[in-house]
Amino acid sequence: MIRAGVVGASGLAGGDLIRLITQHPEMELAFLGGSSNIGRRPAELHANLRLDLGLTVQPVTEEAVADVDVLFLATPAPVSAQLSELLADKVAAIVDLSGAYRIRTPELHDRWYPKVKRTTDLADRYVYGVPELVKDQLPDARLISIPGCYATALTVSLAPLTLGLGLHLKTVVVDGKSGSSGGGLQLRTADLHPFRSGAIAPYAPTGHRHAAEVADFLERGKQGSIDSLTMSAYGVSHVRGLLTSAYVFTDEPVTQRDLQRAYTRFYKEHRFVRVRRHNETLIPVPDPQAVLGSNFCDVTALHDEEGGRIVVLAALDNLVKGAAGQAVQAANIRFGLPEETGLTMQPVMPA
Repeated sequence: MIRAGVVGASGLAGGDLIRLITQHPEMELAFLGGSSNIGRRPAELHANLRLDLGLTVQPVTEEAVADVDVLFLATPAPVSAQLSELLADKVAAIVDLSGAYRIRTPELHDRWYPKVKRTTDLADRYVYGVPELVKDQLPDARLISIPGCYATALTVSLAPLTLGLGLHLKTVVVDGKSGSSGGGLQLRTADLHPFRSGAIAPYAPTGHRHAAEVADFLERGKQGSIDSLTMSAYGVSHVRGLLTSAYVFTDEPVTQRDLQRAYTRFYKEHRFVRVRRHNETLIPVPDPQAVLGSNFCDVTALHDEEGGRIVVLAALDNLVKGAAGQAVQAANIRFGLPEETGLTMQPVMPA
């Protein structure tokens, strides 16, 4: 049995980690860490978790995690950086859900995470944890950085074009829409119900750090290339789920048949990426409501012949495939388990 610890147990991603780990047949929740809710039980922090685990939130120390095999950090990036420095060689594996180590390039990291100080040595040890793309690196990884929710959707969207077909993408323009849970539990006026309900709020219209981490990762993966990757992000009124629309411009010839075959071939061995035709169901897909509560990412690639572009759509549950579920998926591979272990739940719809 793999002994798991969750730091940041009171947050939304922390709550989903607790939910998934307690249902996992090969994991045992052995430690809950935090700072502001010391002594509280999971059931007090999360209304959906009426569990008596015999655990309460405890301060994070080397001694407290001494018997933990995998430590999940569902903490803000500055906290994750501090804890990584303290615990990197004290547990068999750390899986960090924050942005502290997602961007490898130091200058790019400093631009998007100016308050997160880290050492280059530790940053170089972290594996960027998209299981579908780095599965061979995960079994030996002691440090795994889980991509951001938008970044997961975007990486899944673009990898078949750059890593698969080896295309040179001149321009990629991304439109991203996410529910309120993407912002966590920090209180902001714009997230209050009178303002968020029914809203389409352009909170990052001229750039987003998740686009930067995707460009950084794909650049290191090479084969194809991307000259420009930009993103606009919007908050919408639902709670869970996100949709990214990537508008891709390239001078290289490509057809709808090429795209369908490339995406199907690229993800044929990866059960959590569902390559879909947008008109295959009664409602158009990808649609976030068709993946809620699951670890699936639905992706569709379309050739817009009139517009001279490729349109790639991707939908996922930002708290599962975009956070806690992907973290458990990566940990499964790290410890030699089938990656779907504990993650076979189907989406809930309507939600």
